[in-house]
Amino acid sequence: MGKRVEITLGAAVLAVLALTQSALAACQPGKIELAGEKGVVTFDVAVADDFQERARGLMFVKEMADSQGMLFIYGVTRPVSFWMKNTYIPLDMIFIDRRGVVKKVHENAVPHDVKAISSDVPIRSVLEINGGLAAKMGIVPGTPVRHVDLPQTGVAWPC
Repeated sequence: MGKRVEITLGAAVLAVLALTQSALAACQPGKIELAGEKGVVTFDVAVADDFQERARGLMFVKEMADSQGMLFIYGVTRPVSFWMKNTYIPLDMIFIDRRGVVKKVHENAVPHDVKAISSDVPIRSVLEINGGLAAKMGIVPGTPVRHVDLPQTGVAWPC
């Protein structure tokens, strides 16, 4: 009976370690995870968390891999607007609230368009990915998001 308890305890410890490693691997700087309708998807992201970085965004980028994006992080939760001036590629803009939940997806923003694209509601961050990927990946309002630099208190899917 003693060996059986040791084996069971050992398996439990390994399971906890595996889950811990999985959680740590998912929440690293430069990675964002979204649990969409079609499963969990991960993007490598550049973080824009100051005025200059957010102002430049993905302007002048001529191509971007489907595994990449840019995460705009704001210090406060508020409505925001974007435009596509000097942006060469169509983008999906994913507006995320302070709890890490997608509130709005603006699909296929038109390159060079100067019309404002509004969050419509207060948000904490915006993820920009290649146009058409949000629908392909099942990213819709209600999708939970996690990233190490997003607030962790009271979030829907913590790191």
